[in-house]
Amino acid sequence: MTEEPNPLAFQCPIPIQQYPAVLLAHGGGGRLTQMLIERMFLPAFHNPALETLHDGAVIEVEGVRLTFTTDSFVVSPIFFPGGDIGKLAVSGTVNDLAMCGARPLYLSLALILEEGFPMEDLWRVVRSVQEAAQEAGVEVVTGDTKVVDRGKGDGVFINTSGVGIIPEGVDIAPRRARPGDVVLISGAIAVHGMAILSVREGLEFETTLESDTASLNGLVESLLRAAGPQVHVLRDPTRGGVASALNEIAASAGVGVVLEETHIPVWDEVRGACEILGLDPLYVANEGKCLAIVAPEAAEAVLEAMRSHPLGREAAIIGQVVEEHPGTVVLRSQVGGKRIVDMLSGEQLPRIC
Repeated sequence: MTEEPNPLAFQCPIPIQQYPAVLLAHGGGGRLTQMLIERMFLPAFHNPALETLHDGAVIEVEGVRLTFTTDSFVVSPIFFPGGDIGKLAVSGTVNDLAMCGARPLYLSLALILEEGFPMEDLWRVVRSVQEAAQEAGVEVVTGDTKVVDRGKGDGVFINTSGVGIIPEGVDIAPRRARPGDVVLISGAIAVHGMAILSVREGLEFETTLESDTASLNGLVESLLRAAGPQVHVLRDPTRGGVASALNEIAASAGVGVVLEETHIPVWDEVRGACEILGLDPLYVANEGKCLAIVAPEAAEAVLEAMRSHPLGREAAIIGQVVEEHPGTVVLRSQVGGKRIVDMLSGEQLPRIC
């Protein structure tokens, strides 16, 4: 006798009554993004490589450990101080590979163009991709182009995928954070998100605020040379910022994190803009910064390695991993009080990457 199918197996795990349609916040890197991943995508595509919730999939092919990642970029505006959508696409994908401890090698490039997009702007984006790839030491080896009707896109969207090799002895994953580990950041936070918003909203500062968009594989190689297996976790705090990235790591490893507010580098103009707009720098996106969680005995060596690299001159130790309050990030404020730094629950800055 044929077994009757279970109707519950065909029900969407997302509470559709509460979210009958996709919201911008579902792509913001915060709580709603996490809900999509954990309740829809993970159950649908269940496999060990996906379940690590790393910046890329770590897979082994004939004895060689590879990292594979993909990302899409819909930033608005597509040209901004310090970069553009082309540079952002290359850097974002290279960084996802680097955060897995991999040496990035090859990228794909897929362009979704809107009819009427100026060819001069397209050439500018293509040149930017080429220059960023050359600077990062990777090659664009395959790609695709699609054109949608006028009014059905927003100029240009980009998807990039990347492949890299993980050197022997490197084991970097969110689950490896352990009590006693030290949390470092490679520089001042919230720069990219505020640079995008300043252009979009016409905000003016005494100096032009430029995005921190950059490929971090060189910086990662430096700190791996300095500390090797004592580097436990790496993460680039993009959508959802430092707060969301650390919440994801804490949940994955089953540990708590305590941050020291006075140790977190924030530029004065960024802090001022955040205060005016009611934003918390901890939740604002970065595109050229690296979080590192390392064994305590390696913290000073990693800090020195970061500060010796052009992209890490403002690096700082900002916190510690603890046994208490597993899955939760706590901030110790300037006045000595403590507050929980929760996962981003909405969309602070849409279209920032």
